[in-house]
Amino acid sequence: MAKQTKVAESARSANEGKALLTGSALYEEAALRRRTLMSRMKKNSIALLSAAPQRTRSHDTEYTYRQDSDFYYLSGFTEDDAVLALIPGRTQGEVVLFCQPKDKLKELWNGTLTGPQLAKATLLIDDAYPITEIDTILPGLMDERTSIYTCMGRENRFDERVMQWLKTVRSKVRQGANPPTEFVMLDPLIHEMRLFKSKGEIALMQEAADISARAHKRAMLAANAGRYEYHLEAELLHEFMMSGSRAPAYNSIVAAGANACILHYINNNQPLRNGDLVLIDAGCEYEYYAADITRTFPVSGRFSKEQKALYDIVLKAQLEAIKVMRPGVIRDEPHNVTVRVITEGLVELGLLVGKPADLIKSAAYRDFYMHGAGHWLGIDVHDAGTNQKAGASRPLEAGMVMTIEPGIYIALDNKKVPKKWRGIGIRIEDDVLITRTGNRVLTSAVPKTTEEIEALMALRIPS
Repeated sequence: MAKQTKVAESARSANEGKALLTGSALYEEAALRRRTLMSRMKKNSIALLSAAPQRTRSHDTEYTYRQDSDFYYLSGFTEDDAVLALIPGRTQGEVVLFCQPKDKLKELWNGTLTGPQLAKATLLIDDAYPITEIDTILPGLMDERTSIYTCMGRENRFDERVMQWLKTVRSKVRQGANPPTEFVMLDPLIHEMRLFKSKGEIALMQEAADISARAHKRAMLAANAGRYEYHLEAELLHEFMMSGSRAPAYNSIVAAGANACILHYINNNQPLRNGDLVLIDAGCEYEYYAADITRTFPVSGRFSKEQKALYDIVLKAQLEAIKVMRPGVIRDEPHNVTVRVITEGLVELGLLVGKPADLIKSAAYRDFYMHGAGHWLGIDVHDAGTNQKAGASRPLEAGMVMTIEPGIYIALDNKKVPKKWRGIGIRIEDDVLITRTGNRVLTSAVPKTTEEIEALMALRIPS
């Protein structure tokens, strides 16, 4: 127990020395984001965002609460039952929050509530009111506003409330009210902003990456024949929690043997066997920011000839894709590079027959590599932001973070290839930040070459 406490204290001390985007720094940056967003909104408009609702797990138990990503991005506020209103140009105050009032009985059961008074003081907003007063106050904020920005279609109950507030304004037209006349989707404005990470955000993503890297190495060292996939998942979760992360960024994939050919396998309940590979796709969420890492390694500690041949193709594809990532390169180019390298590699091994250019044109490679090479990463693991701009693949720009995760998957029932190749699934994934001069791999601390992986696994203590 004392040793665990020292580990936790060490992790906290390490974080204290870093300029992480938390506390007052978070609220200051959220205020800057709000100002930027309001500068891009139409004149005489209002934006309305709802906090995420509590989600029921079963009967009267709920999932651990997590704030809506857009709401958190613009406020840093982590409580449910809240609404944020942005009203550019309003002389009495442009930022208004409605949140739960202080309630001694509720706080006795569920923990301290911030309350409107403290929220106004800490979140750097203009006004805060009890959520119980929103039906009285909010219609008045909508009056005289021409446009309503909202994330329509995300939460039906909130959509209904917005429509009810609009009806309230409309019902007072004879008394001089001037209701809004149009709805505008808010998501595109926020999501374009979220695509570009600040220094503070990058620091949090690096912390998430570092924690996740340690977790992957821990899982590799715990892999032995006879153990189960969930034992490795437990090692991941242990490292996440002991390092200050409260949850995985997504359901961890721990796929042994042919399970690795199931792209989103999450059962994690099968045994590890010598001769098999294990594919782990896992990353933690740290202060709302995600990491996303995939590594594939042999249970025995040594790659077979066939496993190594396929692994080296995937690794070459990933390294070549990362090499081209820099400002100005179109987003699709890293994927195109992985398709070319993987197709050429499969031809060399005899698993595809024909000219690589023709095989790419006919998409023959998709029998082995059927997904894109990566996605945006940030507050969400599949983060906000469009892949296209002006109808074409958008150019990469400094501040974007993208995963690169090529793979080769040969299902057990793939009769097109010799049996020795079947049941092998390999994916390698890293998180890549686009910089002004090129890129930086945030997750480089995890072994990736076959030599590095085998060297690490040689240090295992047999179970």
